[in-house]
Amino acid sequence: MKLTIRQIAEIAGVSVTTVSQILNHKGGRFSTETRQRVHDVVEKYQYKPDFFASNLVTRHSKTIGMIVPDVTDSFFSKIVEGAERYTNPLGYMLVLCNSHHKVEKEIQLLQQLADRSVEGVLLATPNVLPKEYGIDSEFSKTMPLGLIDRGINQRDRGRLVIKEYEGAYQAVSYLLKKGHRNIGLIKEDTSYYQLEERYNGYYHALKDAGVLFKHENIATADLTVEGGYQAAQQLLKRKNLTAIFCSNDAMAMGCYRAIYERKMEIPGDISVIGFDGLSFSKFMNPPLTTIEQPVFDIGFTAAKFIIDAIEFPERRIPNKIFETKLIFRESVKDLTRQ
Repeated sequence: MKLTIRQIAEIAGVSVTTVSQILNHKGGRFSTETRQRVHDVVEKYQYKPDFFASNLVTRHSKTIGMIVPDVTDSFFSKIVEGAERYTNPLGYMLVLCNSHHKVEKEIQLLQQLADRSVEGVLLATPNVLPKEYGIDSEFSKTMPLGLIDRGINQRDRGRLVIKEYEGAYQAVSYLLKKGHRNIGLIKEDTSYYQLEERYNGYYHALKDAGVLFKHENIATADLTVEGGYQAAQQLLKRKNLTAIFCSNDAMAMGCYRAIYERKMEIPGDISVIGFDGLSFSKFMNPPLTTIEQPVFDIGFTAAKFIIDAIEFPERRIPNKIFETKLIFRESVKDLTRQ
């Protein structure tokens, strides 16, 4: 039996207004007994709110759009998980969209989400926003917009970025400290902002250590396990490499396979280090040394910022920068002990 709020009020012996305020977490002025009577009826009849009808009355849809480049990517899946952990207990629903890394698709999705009356949008794609969707645009004035890991779009609010450069610099510096001088880099073959920062960190760590940078020590491919496998096959033709820095953990997994297919051992014959710190990296054999990003916290914080912007529109969405951390495991050999 599907009850209405009016029927709940009749059964509980209270007014419709009382039920509405209690169910919307605004019933602090009512006694504990009154609130409990309402909740008992709700639980007994398994009442579920009609969000469509509520939207017509309150003009709040309680939905947030979220656009990611690839829903199958473990990095973005973890961000979505973090965002949902914050939104769901507050009664908000995420509408997840896949842009396939294409700016045209991203713009199309932004407009479609606006047409469907979402109250805010979280964006986790690498493209430069057109001016009509920028920070001072008419679109952004009516639609709170949170940018996740979008350092390429300079703005003074609503932007969450990760210290990509510092993380990559730390990873390569660690390899150098362990005596490695011929270090390969596997990177993605696009101008994805944060991966360019990882390249820059690699380059400057070598330069600051006085180690010659060699273009032939870099291989590019898709940011996937298969991409890492293909890129590693190219690098492994260079017999003098002692280590490979992979732009993410998925590529490192593919790199492992390419190494083992050549009857080589990790870290005995070649060391490998990744980036992201995703959960599967500790189950690789050997466990992968990697740069950890607080991926779950990024999604959680982004959701908090966007809901704050929805419920308190006079507030500015702040910027936030997340630190990275080197996770020491067993995939790096110490050449200084030889």
